[in-house]
Order: sequence, then C-alpha cells, then structure tokens
Amino acid sequence: MAADKGRNNVTNPNAGTALLRGAALTGLAITEALQLLWISLCVCLTVVGIGVPLLPRAINGARSLTALQRRLARQWTGVTAEEEYLPLPDRPGFVGDLHRAWTMLGDRSTWRDLRWLLVNPFVGPVLGFLPVVAIVEGLWGLTLPFIWEIAEKDWGWDDIWFAFIPVNSQTTAWLAAGLGLVEIFVGVILARVLQRVHGRWAGAMLDGRSRAELARRVQHLAVTRSDAVSHQAAEIKRIERDLHDGAQARLVSMGMTLAAVETLLQKDPEQALAMVTDAKNSSATALRELRDLVRGIHPPVLADRGLVDAVRALAMSLPLRVEVTADVPGRVTPPVESAVYFVVSELLNNVIKHAHATHASVDMRYVDGKLRVTVHDNGVGGTDPERGTGLKGIERRLLPFDGVVTVFSPAGGTTDVAVEVPTEIVTAD
Repeated sequence: MAADKGRNNVTNPNAGTALLRGAALTGLAITEALQLLWISLCVCLTVVGIGVPLLPRAINGARSLTALQRRLARQWTGVTAEEEYLPLPDRPGFVGDLHRAWTMLGDRSTWRDLRWLLVNPFVGPVLGFLPVVAIVEGLWGLTLPFIWEIAEKDWGWDDIWFAFIPVNSQTTAWLAAGLGLVEIFVGVILARVLQRVHGRWAGAMLDGRSRAELARRVQHLAVTRSDAVSHQAAEIKRIERDLHDGAQARLVSMGMTLAAVETLLQKDPEQALAMVTDAKNSSATALRELRDLVRGIHPPVLADRGLVDAVRALAMSLPLRVEVTADVPGRVTPPVESAVYFVVSELLNNVIKHAHATHASVDMRYVDGKLRVTVHDNGVGGTDPERGTGLKGIERRLLPFDGVVTVFSPAGGTTDVAVEVPTEIVTAD
C-alpha cells in the first residue's frame, strides 16, 4: 500500500529524463559489478589477513550502492524497498574488523545485497540502456536515405543492413527510415515503461521488510503473550484473594452462625433469632461483594448494552462531570470492549485522583477499522507515562490487541490521552 501511494505521487518523466535515468542506472549497474569483484578480491585476501580490514569497508560500499538503488526506485517510480542490517560492533583494530566482517557475512541482508550486485549488472543495463540503443539505431535508420549511396560508393560498404532490411536502393533506404522512426517511438515508450519495471525489480530484489517485519511481529507476540499471561495470573490471584478475604469468609461465618442457631433454637429462641438476623445480613453482604467482584471482572451493563452505554453508566457514577460522545456504528469484539472499558475506567479514576479537574470528557469513534477513544480533562496536566505504573499498565493491557496509547499533557495545561485499538464491528446498531 505504501508503494502504491508513492507511485501516485511520482510524476511521469519526459522522454529525455527517462533516457538519462536509464543511462544512470546502466552506469550504476556497471559500478555494482566492479564492487562485487572488489568484494571477491577482499574475501580472497582474508586468507593472508590483508583482506580482513578491507572486507567490512567493501561490504559497506555495496550497502551504499543498494541504498542508492532503493532511493532512486522510491524517487523515480514510487516503489518502497527498505532494509535493516544487524548492528555492528565498535571494537577497534584487527579483531574489531574481523568481528565486523563476520557479523556482516552472517547477516541475511548482506547476502541480499550481494545477490543484487551479482544479478543486476546483467538485468540493469538491459532495462536501462535498451531504449537508448533503440533510439540511436532509429536515428541511424533515418539517415540512411541520404547516405546509403555515399557509404556504398565512397566508403566501400558492400552490404548495408538495417535490422532485417537490406539497404541497396532508395526504396529500401526509405523502408529502413520508416523502421527507424518506429524504433525511436518504441524507444521513447520503453524508456518510461522499463524505468518502472526496473523500480519494481529493485523493490522485489532489495526489499527486506517481509523478514524484518516477521521478526518484529514474532518479538511483539512473545512480549504480548508474556504480558497477557502475567496479567491473567494477577487477575486470578486478585479474584482468589477477594473471594478468600470477602465472600468466602462471610459464607463460612454464616455457616457457623446457622450451626449455632440449630443448638440454640430450643434453648434460647430470642438469641437464635438474633443470630439468624446476623446470618441474613452476612448473606446480603456476601452477595453484594460477589456482585462487585463480578462487576470488576466484566460489568453486566457492558455485556448487556455494549461499550458506549457502559462508559456512559460509568461516567454517571463518578463524582465528576464527565461528558461522553460516541460515533461507533455497533459493538466491537468482546475482548476489545472489555479492555477498552477498563482502560477508560482507569483513566477516569486517575483524573479524579491526580488531575484536580472539574470536568472531563470521553470521545469514542470507529474510523478505518480502529476504535479510537480520547479521554480529556481540564486538570493540572504534567502526566508522564515514564513515571508511575498507571499508564504503563494501560499499555500492557492493550498490547495483545496491538493497541496504541498517546499522551499529551503539558505541565499546567489540560491532559489528553488517546487510545487506538484495531478491531471490527461484530454487531451493527
């Protein structure tokens, strides 16, 4: 997609510019062939040690040439080809050169560049210089009606051929001129077409984003999986602690109370009735704690009415005026709903605790396949994601969904926290 956008922004060059670019690409291909020969010589010289300090510099030269090819492909044809190299050690001296050479030769990107230096000197001149050859030959054909007799009589040319046409009369000379005109026209068209072909060829050969992006994706998934497992373990421990210290303790106490009531029911009915009343109060308290625990796991209003109404209900329960606006055409996936709800809840709690604000707002929108939520407050500002664990916890909560958190909070000003999570609408309004 990025390459397509780039192509839309590249202007179509005129014939002269396209021919000059083709000649430049041909010269660059010849330079690459010479650079490959130099690298091969440096590899051979490493056997006697002389090539060890030369090889990293030679490979850097190859990287500079392929970087120039990528830049020209992007500027001239809009094709984006990117590459990432392994970091090189900074150790000085012979040992450092040896380590750098070893690191470079162990880098996949180096071998991609060397493959380009091996193949492009054969392909590049064909794509870059073929239009020039066609135009030059076409110009030669245009001159034949005027010089063929001179060439035959005065210059001693016995057999004059233009492509498949034997030029031995004025008629065949004019046929050659017509064919030459066609070659010039074809060469002008080819100059533009083959330039685009060369850009796509460079993009296909030199673009290392697929492997680099795959490696980053694997690393990202490993981090998010670890965070998700840690977050889930922490939630399970919290639920266990709340159940053990709250509802479970009350239910055990209620069971002991009812057991005591059985023994007192005949002897002291009044005390037994008082204990039944205590047990009833304990059951109500335990039920309320269980409801609070369930609400902390997944609020019923979120399950019943969706994210927008759940956030509105949350805003009404806060001791702060919170305005909620939304433009979401339906319900997003349940895991994203739950994560974003608790993110908004934590952000609003942070506003109440730390911002000294008198007003806050929550704006929710679904744009281009992403749910975007912005929480704004008119507090004192100065929120720093690097200090404290609140915003870091929010980022970790959203990492499994590839969510992004952006904070704008200048000291003494208002605070805006924007959350963006890729998701899809599963139930339309």
